[in-house]
Amino acid sequence: MNSLDTVLYTAKTRVVGGREGHARSDDGQLNVALSPPGSGRPGTNPEQLFAAGWSACFEGAMRRAASGLQIALPMDTAIDAEIDLGKTGVEFQLQARLAVLLPGLSREQAQVLVEQAHRLCPYSRATRGNIGVRIDVL
Repeated sequence: MNSLDTVLYTAKTRVVGGREGHARSDDGQLNVALSPPGSGRPGTNPEQLFAAGWSACFEGAMRRAASGLQIALPMDTAIDAEIDLGKTGVEFQLQARLAVLLPGLSREQAQVLVEQAHRLCPYSRATRGNIGVRIDVL
C-alpha cells in the first residue's frame, strides 16, 4: 500500500447490516438506509454511492485540469456514471462507464480535459487496472 505524504481528509463511516442496513458518517452528513440493488426496498446501495462519489471527484479533477490548460470548465458540465455489479466466474466484479458532457468545448478540448482528469482523479487511479472502465465524451 502506498502511504500518503499528507492526509487532507479522512472520511469516517459506520455501516451496520451490510447491503440491507444503514450507513452514517461520523459528522452525520451522510445518513442513509441501504438496500440491495433491485430489491425495491427504501435506500441506496454501494454501487450508487460509488457512482456519485467518483463523478463528483472526476468533475473536481476536470476543474483542476481545466485550470492548468487555461480552459473554462462549462457551468453545466455533467457526468453520468454507471457502475455495473456482476460476476466473473464465481467472483463478484465491478465495471464502470462515465459519460462526460462538456457543452461549449470543442471535441478536442473536451477529450484532452477528460484524459487529464482521468490521470488526476483518485477514484480513476484506484480503479485503473482493477476494473473495466470506459469514459466517453458526449
